[in-house]
Amino acid sequence: MSRSERLFDLLQALRRHRRAVSGRALAAETGVSLRTLYRDIASLQALGAAIEGEPGVGYILKPGFLLPPLMFTPEELEALVLGSRWVAERTDGSLAAAASNALARISAVLPSELQNELAMTTLLIGPSRETPRNQVDPAILRQAIRQETKLTLVYRDATDSESQRTIWPFALAYFDAARVLLGWCELRKDFRSFRADRIVSAKACEERYPQRRQSLLRDWRRQMKRQGSMPA
Repeated sequence: MSRSERLFDLLQALRRHRRAVSGRALAAETGVSLRTLYRDIASLQALGAAIEGEPGVGYILKPGFLLPPLMFTPEELEALVLGSRWVAERTDGSLAAAASNALARISAVLPSELQNELAMTTLLIGPSRETPRNQVDPAILRQAIRQETKLTLVYRDATDSESQRTIWPFALAYFDAARVLLGWCELRKDFRSFRADRIVSAKACEERYPQRRQSLLRDWRRQMKRQGSMPA
C-alpha cells in the first residue's frame, strides 16, 4: 500500500469516529504499526487536517477538512485516465480538450509516485465503428442544460421531416454512434429525445424554464420506469 493510500484510509477511519479513538485502535483498523500510525497522523496534520489528541489519550478529526485531489488508489487513477481518454476520443473538441486539461491539472498536483502510476496506465480506448456528425455545436446544448434555459430547435426526424420545437433541455446522453438530447417539448407537452445529428439548428433562449433540470431528470426517469424503458 502506498503512503497516499494509507493517509486516505486513516482519514476515512477518523471520519467514522465521532469521539476520540485510541492510536492502537486506529492502527488496527488501518492495518499499520503504531509507529507508522503516529507518523501518518503527523503527515495529515501537516497537510492541514485538524486532528486533536495525543498518544495515550486518543485522536479526533474536526469536521470540514478535505484532502487536496491527490489521494487516489491505482484503480481510481485508472478510472480517471480511462474516462478522460473516452471523452477525448468520443466527444466534440471543447469537451475533449477539457478532459485532457483536467487530467493534466490532476497530474500536476499528484505526488511523484502517483504521477508515475498515471503515466504508466495502459488502459486504451478502441476505435468507434461510427463517429456522429453534428450540425450544431454540442457546447450550445450543454450550456443550455447548465443554465436551465429554453432551446429552440429545428429538428429533422427519421423520415426527413423538419419541425420547430421549443424544449427544456436537461440531459445529454452519449452513445458510441449518437448523442441524444433529452428535454421537455412544449409542442408535445411531454418528454422527448432528440438525436444531436438530426438537429439542424439550435438557438439558446434567454428565458429560463420553470423547473430545475434535476427535477426534470427525476420525472423523466420515473416515466421511463413506468414504461419499462429502463431498469428500476
